[in-house]
Amino acid sequence: MTRMKAPPTAKPANGHGAELCCPPLSERPLNSEEADVAAQLFKALGDPIRLRLLSAVASHREGEACVCDISDVGVSQPTVSHHLRKLREAGLLISERRGTWIYYRVDPVTLAAMERMLSVASGRA
Repeated sequence: MTRMKAPPTAKPANGHGAELCCPPLSERPLNSEEADVAAQLFKALGDPIRLRLLSAVASHREGEACVCDISDVGVSQPTVSHHLRKLREAGLLISERRGTWIYYRVDPVTLAAMERMLSVASGRA
C-alpha cells in the first residue's frame, strides 16, 4: 500500500507518523516537538465527519474500505475527499489506488502510538 505524505514533524526516522512520537502523558511532560506531533494527530480527529470516516474504514470488513463504500456521511463527495486527505496527512489512514477507486485502511502503528500516549505509565495507577 502507498503511504501518503505526512507532515514532517509527525514523521520520525522510522517512517511512521507517531510510532515513537510521545510517551504516555502520565509519564512526563511532553516536550515541544512531541506536543506538536500529538496535536496534529488529535486535530485530525477533532472533526465529527473525520471520526465517522475513520470509524467507517476501521469497522469495514477486512479492515479496508473503498471510498465508494464510506462516502455516505452527510456531506458532498469533495468534502469527503478533503477529510480523507486530512486523515492521510496525519498518518491515520493508508491509501492505495486500484483502478479508478482509492481504498483506505487505518494505520495500526499510528493508532497504537496514540493508544500508548493516552495510557497510564507503568508503575502508576
